[in-house]
This record gives sequence, structure tokens and C-alpha cells, in this order.
Amino acid sequence: METKISKEATVVKHTGSQYLVSDLPNWELVTCVLRGKLRLKGSKTTNPIAVGDKVIYDPQEDGSGVITEVLPRKNYIIRKSTNLSRQAHIIASNLDQVFLVVTLDFPETKLEFIDRFLVTCEAYKIPAVILLNKRDLITQEYSAFKEFFYNTYAVSAGYNIIETSGLEGYDLTQLKEMCKGKLSLFSGISGVGKSSLINSLDPALSLKTGDISQYHKQGKHTTTYYQIHPLSSGGFIIDTPGIKGFGLLEMQKEELSHYFPEMLKVLDNCRFAPCTHTHEPGCRVKEAVENGTITEQRYQSYLSMLEQEEKYR
Repeated sequence: METKISKEATVVKHTGSQYLVSDLPNWELVTCVLRGKLRLKGSKTTNPIAVGDKVIYDPQEDGSGVITEVLPRKNYIIRKSTNLSRQAHIIASNLDQVFLVVTLDFPETKLEFIDRFLVTCEAYKIPAVILLNKRDLITQEYSAFKEFFYNTYAVSAGYNIIETSGLEGYDLTQLKEMCKGKLSLFSGISGVGKSSLINSLDPALSLKTGDISQYHKQGKHTTTYYQIHPLSSGGFIIDTPGIKGFGLLEMQKEELSHYFPEMLKVLDNCRFAPCTHTHEPGCRVKEAVENGTITEQRYQSYLSMLEQEEKYR
């Protein structure tokens, strides 16, 4: 009898008890299930296997597979589970970069959400780019806020901000080039236009899109599963369901300031080490806030996260 040789592949989609895997960059999908013993292992996450995970599976005679091992992750994006337990949910793993899609209005992306997401990317050393989407809807009323947004995230924190519009197809050439040869995560709250933007990058994907509620100015979930899609222009992207909240996990309060790039530049010069950057004299971070090098908004976000970390201790 012929012995089947175990194979390595990447998880590209998870639906219920089944996983679709492919040996990227090849796109040959195999439907797999988890071996029972692997399922029984204790896990602090709601999903022991995430999209982007590299796994070992045993091919079956019917063309399917049985996952026997999950290989170590080089990185991942994790957030606190939406249920009341202290469990976590891994959004995706083994990423080359993250595109955080935000909108200033219709719907408004809260700055606290942006900060928490970016802090998580910094903690796991995943390069993050901010996509300021729906530029066609940015009115004169929001021009001042747009200037503040750039000053906060581009000038002070050093993040790359790209203005995009799925409707206008604005600046998508740059995005396509950035995605080539990489596994990229597109994430953001519901309604910011992730799926429409991805469809503009590659119309052949035809991802489902939804309307914005005029009353609540919030989007409705159109993407229901985390899933990897191949781009015809090269590379792979992960479309995610809209995220309402982003709870931080696996972070020490002493390290939190290191995940704010603008704070990391000056904190080594604080008089005391460690410094919480809250009450200590000779704190360079507080001085930077006072002189405007670090924006007050980002500093308040830091204090809010610090307070949350204290609550969970």
C-alpha cells in the first residue's frame, strides 16, 4: 500500500470545522480537518488555527487532508475576544505587512481604535500602513481634521499614510506594487470600504460589499470569514470582517510606551528607568507632549491603555 507523505501548506480560509489550505505561492486548495488530539489541546484563543498559519497535513485518498501540526508563527495579530471571557482571538498570522483601512467620516474610525491596532502591530513587529480611504468623501469640513490626522500619525509617529478611493481607483498602482510577493492583511472597522478597495485592486475577486447605515453611520458586516485571496497582479491579501473593538493582550505595562514610535525615540533619555511617563520628573516623553513633538491625543491613548493594563493585573 502506498504511503502518503505529509505536506506543508498555509491556511487560507476557516469555515466551521473545515480549513482550506494551499502550498503558497501555489494556489491549489485542499480541504482539511483537524486531527482529534490537536483539537483537545488547551488553548487560550478562540481559534487554535488562524488564517496564515503554516500547518502539516496528511493527504487522504479522497483528496482531502488531516491537519496534524501547526508550525510556529513568525508573528500574528491578536485581540481580546468579543465575549466576556479573557480569551483571545488571532486575526491572522505570518504577515508581511498590515494595511489599516480608516475613514474620517461615514463611518468615523475612532482614533483609540487606530492606536490600539497600531500598538499591536508594533508589538509583533509587523509593518503597518494607514490607508485613508474614501478620499472622495472628505469634505472641506474635515480638512482641518485631516491635517491633524497627518500630523499625528505621519509627522509625529512616522507612519506611511496613503489616500485611497475604491470608487475613484485612486493611488491603487502604488498599493498593487506594495502587495507583490507579500501576504498582506487588510483590516478596519465595518464600513470603511475594505472589500470595495480590494475589488478595485483586483476586480476578478468580486468580494461582497455593503451599504452604510445612514442613521448610525456604521457599516454592516459583509465579510464573514477571514480569508486569503490571490491578487492577479501578484501577492496575497487577507480580507477580514469589520472589527468593532480592539482589546490589547500579551503586553507588559512597562513595555507599552515602546510600541509608540514617537515615544520610543525619546524615552531612553528619561531621568528614571523604568519610567511610566505619567508622574516622574525629568520625563522626556512628557516634555515631548508639552512641546508638541508627541501629540496630546496619542499620549492620552497611551494613558488609557496603561490604565486598562492595570485593571487586568
